Amino acid sequence: MKTLIIITHPDIDNSVVNKRWMEELKKYPDQFTLHHLDAIYPDGIIDIASEQALVEKYERIIFQFPYYWFYAPPLLKKWFDEVLLHGWAYGSKSGYKLQGKKIALAMSIGVDEEEYAPGARYRYDIKTLTAPFELTFEYVKADYRPLFAFYGLEYHLTNERLEQSVADYLDYLRKF
Repeated sequence: MKTLIIITHPDIDNSVVNKRWMEELKKYPDQFTLHHLDAIYPDGIIDIASEQALVEKYERIIFQFPYYWFYAPPLLKKWFDEVLLHGWAYGSKSGYKLQGKKIALAMSIGVDEEEYAPGARYRYDIKTLTAPFELTFEYVKADYRPLFAFYGLEYHLTNERLEQSVADYLDYLRKF
């Protein structure tokens, strides 16, 4: 069963981690469908019906993006706002097209994991900081799974760590 990878990165050409992940995932078209929102919607105008139809085809969905300003890139936030509509994603009498679908996040994070610990620089762990995503997917009755994260992009990126993240991400996706 293929996994839909919804990718959002406002500057993928200058990306290191997300760009490398995409390059690797493209080698497995029988396993992954890559859907890069910034490439499809450079003007930011989302085709809601098309996005909903695409999501309905998959039972496993990953949202891949760089974690910045303690959330997702603006286009992904807009995607959530516009695609996850009442009567389709949720509602008292209809909706829930995401019900039971496995959904997770795959994020590149600039700082080290230790920065997101109680008493550290940001005071909150990444699970707390990503709670809005978890709540969103819980609300639409999706099966929210643990996230995949690559930490230390800004200060500790090496070719070895980057390639290890590729292997780890593929392993994560295959077990997803």
